[in-house]
Amino acid sequence: MVFGEQLSTQVVAPDPEIVTLAGEAVIDSSIFAALDEAGIPARFSVDLAQMLGGTVDFRREMAGGETLRLLWREARVGEDRIGQPELAFAALEVGGSLYEIVWPDDGSGQATIYVDGEVLRVFAQPVEGARLSSVFGRRTHPVFGNVRMHTGVDFAAARGTPVQSTAPGRVSFIGWRGGYGRVVEISHGSDTMTRYAHLSAVPEDLAQGQRVAAGDVIGRVGATGTATGPNLHYEVLVDGRPTDPLTDDRLAEAAESEADDTAALSRLAEARALLNENLGSEIAKTTTERL
Repeated sequence: MVFGEQLSTQVVAPDPEIVTLAGEAVIDSSIFAALDEAGIPARFSVDLAQMLGGTVDFRREMAGGETLRLLWREARVGEDRIGQPELAFAALEVGGSLYEIVWPDDGSGQATIYVDGEVLRVFAQPVEGARLSSVFGRRTHPVFGNVRMHTGVDFAAARGTPVQSTAPGRVSFIGWRGGYGRVVEISHGSDTMTRYAHLSAVPEDLAQGQRVAAGDVIGRVGATGTATGPNLHYEVLVDGRPTDPLTDDRLAEAAESEADDTAALSRLAEARALLNENLGSEIAKTTTERL
């Protein structure tokens, strides 16, 4: 504020520092509980469920005692964290196999999943950093109050948050579908389709028949149709039938052909090195404990 003959104000945005942190958590009951106990942002459990849900059966394959190692980025001004932390790398050994995930720092949200050092698939979260607010299955409808099948998963996020294609494909529909509101549908081969509903907007240059890659922005979070607030309703349909997006892995085939294995393996080596460097740093350890 400047005090003179006339009072004037100016808003100055701080320049945040991007800090890289690392931590380990031992899983005894659930990933959420393990992260919470280790002082690591527990919201990462949602990201991991999205990425590995179609590959790892957490209930059957995890015996307890598995170690989860994570690397993440935070924006900070002084000691204050600004916004939400973002995962950069995760490593988890389950049933004798090592599962690793590398998230890019380019804002695309497109992640690569590896098993025992080899590329398994490329996956993009539909809404990066969103909260999983409703899962697949029977539930009490939040608007109508009756019990009915919920044919997808919902991600609660602020209106206007970018919505991304979760796998490469071709846009098969853009428009309105009753309670779904504004919708974009993407075909991934002959039998699999993803649906993104309740959108507030769609890019002007997005057209039916257009090819999209995993991580491409195809809309914005909204509350169109039958919705209690801004969220993305995300569906995966196989042969026209809804399937659980967090446990079905049919999108993997569409993404595998898009993966550049040489570049992907290079990113994995860099992520492993950065994780080991940060886990070995006393600064990283004390910072993790303080969170």
